[in-house]
Amino acid sequence: MPTFDLSTTPAAEARADLLVLPFFEGRQPGPGVADVGKALGGDLMAAAKAHDVSGKLGDTLTVPTLGRIPASSVLLVGLGPKSGVGEQQLRKAAMRAGSRGSKFGAVATTLGQVGDDAAASAHALAEGMALGAYAFTKYKQRPIDGNAKGSSLKKVLVLADGGKGAGGAQRAVKAAMKRGQVYADASNWARDLVNTPSIDATPAFLAGEAEKMAKAGGLKVKVWTKAELKRGGFGGILGVGSGSANEPRMVEVTYTGAGASAKPIAITGKGITFDSGGLSIKQADWMETMKDDMSGAAATLAVMRALTLLKPKVNVITAIPFAENMPSGSAIRPGDVLHHWGGKTSEVLNTDAEGRLVLADVLAFLAERKPRVLIDSATLTGAAMVAVGGDLWAVMGNDQTLIDDLLAAGDAEGEPGWQLPLWKGYRRLIESTVADVKNVGNRYGGAITAALFLAEFVGDTPWAHLDVAGPAFVDGSNDWWPRGGTGSPARTILRYIESHA
Repeated sequence: MPTFDLSTTPAAEARADLLVLPFFEGRQPGPGVADVGKALGGDLMAAAKAHDVSGKLGDTLTVPTLGRIPASSVLLVGLGPKSGVGEQQLRKAAMRAGSRGSKFGAVATTLGQVGDDAAASAHALAEGMALGAYAFTKYKQRPIDGNAKGSSLKKVLVLADGGKGAGGAQRAVKAAMKRGQVYADASNWARDLVNTPSIDATPAFLAGEAEKMAKAGGLKVKVWTKAELKRGGFGGILGVGSGSANEPRMVEVTYTGAGASAKPIAITGKGITFDSGGLSIKQADWMETMKDDMSGAAATLAVMRALTLLKPKVNVITAIPFAENMPSGSAIRPGDVLHHWGGKTSEVLNTDAEGRLVLADVLAFLAERKPRVLIDSATLTGAAMVAVGGDLWAVMGNDQTLIDDLLAAGDAEGEPGWQLPLWKGYRRLIESTVADVKNVGNRYGGAITAALFLAEFVGDTPWAHLDVAGPAFVDGSNDWWPRGGTGSPARTILRYIESHA
């Protein structure tokens, strides 16, 4: 990942392989554009017009400098309408710049000069550049764009004007850049975990990665083996993992940033390392991206990793279930009843509705610890994608303040969500004749009935459930993300925790 530094060097004098300059819709020049154009002996906005580049958000145009300024090339990046530019637009423009700049070793930019709040702009810039420069190349021998190791970007020089770069403002900007980089690095680490194929990213492997991360950051960690889970009564995790040769695990990680008496924030995420559907097997093409079914768990671990660097004054606990859902002679069957942590039972009618079964155990386990709030994230239902599409996560829960705060954090981080109703009238759809609850309702309102199932295990704890089936993984690619994991909703949850420290 690139490092970030601040300088008051004029853009036309900055030494870099690539100089990134912003401009606005209608070809209005941003900071540095006019001076660099003058130094090059031309008009950069005229060049944009000649190439039919208008300055819409994400527009780019590369211009060679021919040795007339120290930078080798100039990249113009569009920010959209000048009146509407905020953190969201800056982050997206920076992501585009990070992607384009990943072939270069050193990049300089005036993007941080855009916006009313210098620190907020710096956070969005560093975060976006680091997210955009990400590449997953672990399994690649054939080079990507001529570079077998992925991104070459090592250093980003953020060019500030004299006013914003002086004194206390300079220190605030540097701190904000560091914070933005921590957010992005944590999210990119989660992306690495999600993008790793399931043949390697087994429950034992992911538990090991969690343990290494925790020990490196000075966090308390405990890994529960299959035998320990059996003694503890974690029937959901054991049941889902029973069909696989790769035994399940549960990982507890604890961050202590406040006094021992302070109630913690509890977070968890679904950690299904591969989801075949079990005996209720998926059709083949639906399995192609099922390595992503541990995205919620990866995001949860990424949050814990970032906390060791940000050090907010808050206590955070987590318990994360890892299991592989496979069909075999030892797999759970439709009609089986599982005994969860805390004593409640669930009737399994569809083994492909397995995420809620493993989360039930850890939600009950964490709720017993009386946290301030309890947050889970999971690639739980296709129904959530039907409801809100691929860009948004769906949120439901029993505490409106918590939900509102998570929605605000998601908006601030460019990971937006949308609230669905936790309509208690649908509880009748998951009523079982042989157990406390059954794991599926009918075909309608599937995201809601899944959340109602989870609600059975949280008691009175203030709780919110984020169904991230859409935004956690991009199948193919889109305007901002390459194919693969996005790290969502790690940055949202991290922003929430920091704002409640």
